[in-house]
Amino acid sequence: MRLVKAGVVVIAIFGGLGYYVWDYNTSPTGGKAKAEASASASADAHDPDIGDCVKVADPDGDPVPTVVDCDSSEAEYKTGDRLYGNGVECGSEYDYGIQYRNSRSVDYTLCFTKV
Repeated sequence: MRLVKAGVVVIAIFGGLGYYVWDYNTSPTGGKAKAEASASASADAHDPDIGDCVKVADPDGDPVPTVVDCDSSEAEYKTGDRLYGNGVECGSEYDYGIQYRNSRSVDYTLCFTKV
């Protein structure tokens, strides 16, 4: 009888653990999906596409553009172009530029106009 009880406890523990792992990896509203959505949202928030409006934190030091709604009072600039290459400067039609240098991918410059 003792062996049966121990077997039931072991099966219950492994069953619960298995269900947790399955639920974590497959639930569309929690677990892995929530973590991926959060990571994706934060990554996209600082990588504007052409036409996106942004506010820029620390524009004179280490600028970080954050995508905001163009109708928002926070919107400072609108992304006008992404120029690829090392040391490429924005043209005179743009009010502001941020250069990105990356050892693992392509260097580029984001060009912005005031909103």
